[in-house]
Amino acid sequence: MLDYLVIAAHPDDAELAAGGTIATLIAAGRRVGVLDLTTGEPTPHGSPQVRTEETQAASEILRLTWRHNLGLPNRALNSDVPGRYQVASILRQQRPRVILAPYWEDAHPDHVAASALVDAARFWAKLTKTDLPASPHYPDKVYYYLGSHLRLHRQPSFVVDISAQIDTKLRAAECYHSQLVAGRPTEPPTFLDSIRDIARYWGWTVGVRYGEPFFSRELVGVRSLDDLL
Repeated sequence: MLDYLVIAAHPDDAELAAGGTIATLIAAGRRVGVLDLTTGEPTPHGSPQVRTEETQAASEILRLTWRHNLGLPNRALNSDVPGRYQVASILRQQRPRVILAPYWEDAHPDHVAASALVDAARFWAKLTKTDLPASPHYPDKVYYYLGSHLRLHRQPSFVVDISAQIDTKLRAAECYHSQLVAGRPTEPPTFLDSIRDIARYWGWTVGVRYGEPFFSRELVGVRSLDDLL
């Protein structure tokens, strides 16, 4: 059983948006997995083999408990019935308490579709009288992370302090050379510089060095005011 499952449209999405949070959770002893919905290919400088190798390297740096790729169609992802079945099946098998999913608004259609797919699959995963594998399961919470294709500035529900894990996040992101380095400008600020700068900004908003924002459609509760930064 996983404590947290990060669901991403493409390999590298989880690292870019939630890599610091993943590393923070794992350092605290939580079981964290990543479900990539597509291979992310084709891309200008990548290939299925290269992307697989990059994903494996990033997963080792993050020390993920589990990772899987569903192989759904890149550039044509949608929240259809077959996709819901596959994602719901994973939810029933891995039984995470919390899902981290893409924010529902982004320029990349796959990110928008992935967000809708997660919401639908979460509901499907609790159904009875179905041929879905394993027993019904309904993750307690879904929190949404920002994508990278639309420069949104929304008010997050909370910001996770990732100051102790910023270097791990950046090392995991750097594994995706074909996506984040190859073919991009080499003069500062590079894309990798921007990842750090964005994390620095969100950290500043809550008084820490680095942070990652998350959004919830429902209210977020705390057990104690001592948990607040």
